[in-house]
Amino acid sequence: MTDTATTKESKAASAAAEATLKTSSTTLISHLLTSSIPTFTSSGPGGRSGISEYERSVATANLLYRFTRPACVVQPETPQQVCQIIKQAKSLNVPVTIKCGGHSYAGFSTADKGILLDLVRMNKVELDMEREEVTLQGGALWGHAYKMLVNGRHDGYVINGGRCPTVGVSGFLLGGGLGPFTRSFGMGCDTMKEATVVTAKGEIVRVSEEDPADSDKGKLFWALRGAGAGNFGVVVEFKMGLCKLRNEEGLVVAGRYTWFPTPCKMEEFMETMERFYTTDWPNEMTIDSSWLCDLKQANGSELGVRFLVYYDGSEPEFDALIDEKIQHTELARQLKRRTLQEKSTRFLHETLASQWSEETIKAFPSGSEVSHKIYTSFVFRNDDAEKIRRIIAIIREEMVAFRKEFGGESGLLQVTWIHAGGQANAKERSETAFRWRKCTYHAYIMVEWQEKWLELDMRGFLKKMKAKLRPFSVMGCAAFINFPDADILSEDSERVYYGNNRQRLRRVKQIWDRDNFFKWKQGIRLPYSDAKTADFAKTASDSLPAAESLTTSSFGLMSESNSASPPPLLADDGLDSSSGDEGGIVDVKTREITDVYATKDWNTFDQPEASGEVNYGALGKGIIDLSALGF
Repeated sequence: MTDTATTKESKAASAAAEATLKTSSTTLISHLLTSSIPTFTSSGPGGRSGISEYERSVATANLLYRFTRPACVVQPETPQQVCQIIKQAKSLNVPVTIKCGGHSYAGFSTADKGILLDLVRMNKVELDMEREEVTLQGGALWGHAYKMLVNGRHDGYVINGGRCPTVGVSGFLLGGGLGPFTRSFGMGCDTMKEATVVTAKGEIVRVSEEDPADSDKGKLFWALRGAGAGNFGVVVEFKMGLCKLRNEEGLVVAGRYTWFPTPCKMEEFMETMERFYTTDWPNEMTIDSSWLCDLKQANGSELGVRFLVYYDGSEPEFDALIDEKIQHTELARQLKRRTLQEKSTRFLHETLASQWSEETIKAFPSGSEVSHKIYTSFVFRNDDAEKIRRIIAIIREEMVAFRKEFGGESGLLQVTWIHAGGQANAKERSETAFRWRKCTYHAYIMVEWQEKWLELDMRGFLKKMKAKLRPFSVMGCAAFINFPDADILSEDSERVYYGNNRQRLRRVKQIWDRDNFFKWKQGIRLPYSDAKTADFAKTASDSLPAAESLTTSSFGLMSESNSASPPPLLADDGLDSSSGDEGGIVDVKTREITDVYATKDWNTFDQPEASGEVNYGALGKGIIDLSALGF
């Protein structure tokens, strides 16, 4: 068969599959609309209020995904309704995308087909101070949880949750969860005691730390702690243990300082940052740092570094620790000057949100910071000063290049180092699905810009930068699933995010989702030995961007490993808790794409009804469309 004939046959098959999916989706929507489950489409029901609810649910703060339009949005209110949705969707083979907080850096909480299962109405939180536990529904945000501690004035207690109050509980915990007190209490998933899951069969299953590790439920509980998002079912409820601060007064020292070194002091700055990243801090201290190159900033500095501080203790203890560990006199002075001792409830109420105000604002689809954003992440150790020196040298060089290449534009290059280690490293790497225990920093790069025609250049810039930094990541490829890189190919994502835990995760997948209903671009696969997965290798990359939408040259980094026939599992790639992760550099392939997301989604995009009013708040955000102008 000629290549032309093969292409035509492939397109015909794709068109037939799309037609079948459309018919199945229509049938499913009809069922849902006659049920008691809140269901919304781009045309209603419920008139403008129904349309508004649909638009609110599909809205995203990342303009790359601005045209994603699922067939419908469902907002269940009970676990039983989630069961009903999953059963009906599976029977009709309609894909389901789960949305909790909607903060996925890679757009994985958006959908361009099937249904969007938005857990927004399942956001209840209950505190049990006697048992020192908190129960959270799957659609809760961390702000809902923190508010319970604040309202009860439970000083001295914290929930091992996220830094940003608007982040969803589910995505955070199921990816592992890096919080402001991770160094004191471990990863967020380490304090998870129980989870209630709606499985691919549409059944409600409760798993907990009490389940035997070798039982099916015990295996699922293991998998949920670090690899649970969208892979094994819909988690509708969590139970976590509360964490008690070590100081009896219930105090937190927190603050924020941004350092803009002058050009003549850059060498001193670099030496200070090298010492900073190789410093051995006590577990009570967490200091995140973000390197910033904002093209709008014209203060004479190459870059800035923003420090965010959280300390479990008193201000005198904090000051003494800073004086001991920070040799740079002015940095030490500013860190002490720009921090505040306060009760933990006040910290949760206002300080935490203020520290991450930029990120919080950027997460609002209707906010003033809507823009195009791409991300990637790394896992760094800090036990080799030479490697740290080379890493920060690359970051500095790339920020100089970014300013030079994009001068006059509106854009931001940000490299954030999230401080981990401490108690997060106390568990063995095989104890939970979250693998990257033996590290100190989870770093992510964000490239942000306004005008859409910059995408090709911005993607090219990030591609070159991450190629320089990737060899320094654990295993030469490790990344954190909560900071996903959308361009990592499906066949590489499990190794990148889960290391040697990936084979065990496939076995859990085989137990709880044998038909691979919960399937997405970077999801856990079934073991290839399972006959039921014969067609999975062909469809694993069906989600955005579709191969048919890219030219052959667009796959410049792809190799024969992308063929439909999967590679055999390696003999030494199994359950061993120590081998494999420290090997040589792994070649991680990514897609070279430009405007594919928006282009593909636009083809099926249904314009919302005209409001008749100009949305002045949307103007000046890089994309001005007819809807913003009231048409």
